[in-house]
Amino acid sequence: MADPALNERKGWMGLMAKTPPERLARALRGMMQPMPDFVWLRSPEVGAAMVQGRTGATGAPFNLGEMTVTRCSLRLKGGQVGHAYVQGRDKDHAMRAALVDALMQTDRQAEVRDLVLAPIEAERSAERGLRAAKAAATKVDFFTMVRGDN
Repeated sequence: MADPALNERKGWMGLMAKTPPERLARALRGMMQPMPDFVWLRSPEVGAAMVQGRTGATGAPFNLGEMTVTRCSLRLKGGQVGHAYVQGRDKDHAMRAALVDALMQTDRQAEVRDLVLAPIEAERSAERGLRAAKAAATKVDFFTMVRGDN
């Protein structure tokens, strides 16, 4: 059985990885004054990751191609470790995402959730709803008409 805390951590780490760098920077601007003390376990480094796809979403996996990622790990003064993998070459984005991961393991978890994660998730949800509404507006309902001449 899956650990609920692990699933919750996957959720916020995924959200940080998908959040545009400037949006995450804006969300953390007020919270990070002063910047929390941390030491690098792995300073931000740029590399590549293989992206896999599946035929029909359920078939055998195949290598689709590579994408650029930046990863890092850090440890807060209190001992909490934060990790991040983000798309692209933005080392500051990776650092911010790792800080959020580490802070979510501290007594500041509620503050980080309220000031950073919840607003970003609300924006992403609204964007998904808008995209779904635009797609629904283009939907065509086809029906079969009985001609009567069997």
